[in-house]
Amino acid sequence: MDFFLQLLVNGICIGLIYGISAMGFVMIFKASSVINFAHGELLAIGAFLFLTLVTWAELPVYAAFLLTLVGSFALGFIVERLFLRPLIGEPLIEVIMLTVGLASMFKGIMLFIWGGNLHTFPDFLPETLTLQWGTIHVPPVYVAALIIGLLFLTLFGLFFKYSSQGIFMRSVADNQSAALSLGVHVKRVFALSWGIAALVAAMSGIVLGIMNGINVHELSSIGLKVFPVVILGGLDSIGGAVIGGILIGLLETFTGGYLSTSLKDVLPYIVLVVILLVKPYGLFGLVEIERV
Repeated sequence: MDFFLQLLVNGICIGLIYGISAMGFVMIFKASSVINFAHGELLAIGAFLFLTLVTWAELPVYAAFLLTLVGSFALGFIVERLFLRPLIGEPLIEVIMLTVGLASMFKGIMLFIWGGNLHTFPDFLPETLTLQWGTIHVPPVYVAALIIGLLFLTLFGLFFKYSSQGIFMRSVADNQSAALSLGVHVKRVFALSWGIAALVAAMSGIVLGIMNGINVHELSSIGLKVFPVVILGGLDSIGGAVIGGILIGLLETFTGGYLSTSLKDVLPYIVLVVILLVKPYGLFGLVEIERV
């Protein structure tokens, strides 16, 4: 029973990070119908930027964390302005292929700067974050993941519900043409969506990097887990992305604990295939009915 509870806590913590990362992916899709194949690279860039600020620049951890989030937001904003905006009105496949090209470009730049070796963070999390319930031991990094995940969910919930930009983003996601006719600056919403997506990707990359170390190839491939998460939760559902992330995190953790550590990396894609066959719109996705 204790082993089960240990896996349950670990799975929820990891899954919450997956879910928040997937939330940025869903935001871009809801706002502009673009599937961002560079999401994993944005995740890795955030982790490497944080590593550089902590180790090379020797900044305090909190300052490096905030600067990484600000820099990642700016990167997402710039990517939308320079690369995506000129393609507005073009066939969607061209925009999607552009994100594939951006993924390759970002990965090549990271390999050139940081190489393909595994990098680790210095041990900076205080041991006071450790939770101990009997034989259940929750390391500081998992506690930090839980705290950061819940904090970001709360902040984004308040942002979407009460801020004017959050309301604009929701209106564009619901009906882009109607929002445009009501005076919403749709292009600004696109840029904001990319900025927030890059920010949450960077935050997820930092936490996952602290857990497992940073490697360009591994972090980029973790970005691919966004697809099973968003398909499970629903490609157009932000709340579903978070719930889907938690479910994938739990499935991974229990599979690694009870079956095989190698099988847990395959399981999300097995779930992806099953969901596409059984419920193509996901658990919380909006079913579209087309009449000819």
